[in-house]
Amino acid sequence: MDLSLLYYALQGLAVFIAFVTMWGWLPLDNWWVRGVEFPRIQIMVLGVIAWVGMIIFFSEWELWQWVLFAVLSGTLAFQLRMVLPYTKLWKKEVQKAKDKPEGQAHQLKLMVSNVLTPNDETQKLVDLVKQKQPDILITLESDKKWEQALHQIEPDYPYTVKVPLDNLYGMHLYSKLELIDPEIKYLMIDDIPSIHTQLCLQGGRVVWLYCLHPMPPSPTEADKSTTRDAELLMVGKHIKENNQTAILAGDLNDVAWSKTTRRFQRISGLLDPRIGRHFINTYHVKYPFLRWALDHIFHSACFTVVDIERMPSIGSDHFPVMTTLQYEPEETSKQEGNTPTAQVEDIQETDDKIEEGKKEGEKVSEEHKKEQRSFG
Repeated sequence: MDLSLLYYALQGLAVFIAFVTMWGWLPLDNWWVRGVEFPRIQIMVLGVIAWVGMIIFFSEWELWQWVLFAVLSGTLAFQLRMVLPYTKLWKKEVQKAKDKPEGQAHQLKLMVSNVLTPNDETQKLVDLVKQKQPDILITLESDKKWEQALHQIEPDYPYTVKVPLDNLYGMHLYSKLELIDPEIKYLMIDDIPSIHTQLCLQGGRVVWLYCLHPMPPSPTEADKSTTRDAELLMVGKHIKENNQTAILAGDLNDVAWSKTTRRFQRISGLLDPRIGRHFINTYHVKYPFLRWALDHIFHSACFTVVDIERMPSIGSDHFPVMTTLQYEPEETSKQEGNTPTAQVEDIQETDDKIEEGKKEGEKVSEEHKKEQRSFG
């Protein structure tokens, strides 16, 4: 059997995996660089195929093949280090909630759903909410159509914040728990909102809730990740400086292992309940091999995890995800050490990124206004 084509294919795949991995190390915000942070699982799977194939099928190795194999091994080790924390092989960052009689009185169920604005299967989300009964529902990409459809759940959710938009960045917050002084803010770009509010838990404790949906780096939206990164880091810095007990949730258009999200955790001190558990890949619904986690929740160390679960499809390109937390302040000191603390470099780069984001946001805002005037 002529194995030459197989040799070429394996070598080509190895070169591609090594190139893509090292390409992502470039210190640039351009979408064509930051985009390779998303498919780390897929890159690793393809890299393992190339690595195993070279071992099995290569018999007489030349020097350049040994070099290629070494480079491939190094890049695979890097990819594994990025994704391994989101498996059960890693130490849990957030402890499992204790099973105690009064536990449910201190639990908080929060559902995040990017509904996809053109999606007309609104009743699926309504039915899911009625079935699962989350305390908090956050919808992203929700417009007036979705707002009208969700009127059905409002008898159970007396506290609401509504930002219906038709630009794919509408946002709605529905809560069974009291919201205190909720605000709609436009942190980076004039027509991309976020919701900031205090939330009164069942036991009377007041915590902060931040709902975000920044613009992603992509050829069809933002040329760079700058405003996305700056928005997340700005909120993280605010949480830390004000010593807030907080929950941050939403479609961040970023993956948990990106350099920005990891820096956000160091800056804010918030924990990721997926670490030591599983990926919770929410996007893309239609392409199982091309899925990664875009919908996130981070929280202060006083919360433990009861459950975190991906929900059934509602017709969107995102799966909803529901996380159940339990307020256990006695676990705070134990869990605070699970997130690395910010270094001087993190603080400086955060400040620099926020300033860059503000400038880029002004530029993007002006472009959006020009587009609206041209269509108007």
